[in-house]
Amino acid sequence: MNMKVSAVPTDRVMRLGNGLDKAKGRPRQPILLTPEELVTRFEAAGATLLAMPGRGYSTHLRTMKFDVVQSAMDAYGWQGAVARPPAPGAAAISLMDETFGWLALIPEEKYVWRRIVGARALVHPLTGRWLFPWRRIASILGADHKSVRRWHGQAIDMLVRYLREP
Repeated sequence: MNMKVSAVPTDRVMRLGNGLDKAKGRPRQPILLTPEELVTRFEAAGATLLAMPGRGYSTHLRTMKFDVVQSAMDAYGWQGAVARPPAPGAAAISLMDETFGWLALIPEEKYVWRRIVGARALVHPLTGRWLFPWRRIASILGADHKSVRRWHGQAIDMLVRYLREP
């Protein structure tokens, strides 16, 4: 079944999740997600992470002296406009934290699976394209891209099982 999964999560995927029980490392209540919804949730978390501003509030504008524009040529048209994604809201950041916290459910001996799921979750917030295609992840790991896709599927299936167990 070839299905294109959108990087923008549906309302059902965004509302699910209650966090992890700190004592057991498992969810407090079962989280019923399909593998496709879990991948969508990770991609939304990756887009949120990449949409966050690189720096926090700065006092730079209050302390600097503005340069005087000498001509209209200096003011407009010399530098291209840069499209930046809007800063994510508090709810999106909370969902991102919760979603990336689920990576801890993958056992430490399967650290490669964590890397694959984490790298594949990084989706550009404006274009919806993956920052790490399968072949790039495979070249980083020194493996075949088909193996990387299989490991990603196994990691997602493992996470779905762990999230469904109370």
